[in-house]
Amino acid sequence: MTTTFILVRHAAHDRLGQFLAGRTTDVSLGEAGRKQAERLAAQLAREGVASIYTSPRKRTNETAGAIAAAAGLGQVTRAEALDEVDFGAWSGKTFETLHSDSLWRQWNSMRSRVRAPGGETMSDVQRRVTQFVETLAKDHDGRKIALVSHADVIKALVCHVLGLSLDAWPRFEIAPASVSAVAASGGDMKLLMLNREVPEHDETAHLLTARR
Repeated sequence: MTTTFILVRHAAHDRLGQFLAGRTTDVSLGEAGRKQAERLAAQLAREGVASIYTSPRKRTNETAGAIAAAAGLGQVTRAEALDEVDFGAWSGKTFETLHSDSLWRQWNSMRSRVRAPGGETMSDVQRRVTQFVETLAKDHDGRKIALVSHADVIKALVCHVLGLSLDAWPRFEIAPASVSAVAASGGDMKLLMLNREVPEHDETAHLLTARR
């Protein structure tokens, strides 16, 4: 049977695009982000999600909590494998500061080979999220599972599914509160949907069927 993974990027926080939140623990959703999470939750409530797993970060937990409440699911499971990239010394720095760092520029041009200072490589990230999905596929055969995570983590998994180099990360977008989907069956995975954003005024369509 096929297990469907609904890959959700957390909704927006107030300083999105201004600094590298990374594993900073106290980054909450902003007002706009909470509205995004509510719209997303209203649509996912109709998708028959059986379980929700989330990164340990506050912004992902808030997004996952909204989905769980709308779907009538009482439990959200935190998973280290879905955590944000460990950016090490870069976490919490503004992008203005980071752009003057030569290693940061190398990271963004060769993510397949560069390690964040005191942190992870994108290969590390891809390995942990892929192994997690493969394990869940065996444990939740035939179900729909929501994974609430971060843009780069979702991109790492998508690159694996499509057989792309990790350096292909700029070729597609994973927007805040967007939904992507992957189907896993018999050890194989395929991409069903990429970066579907929830419309502000249309809450009638099913996310996984709207584009078929």
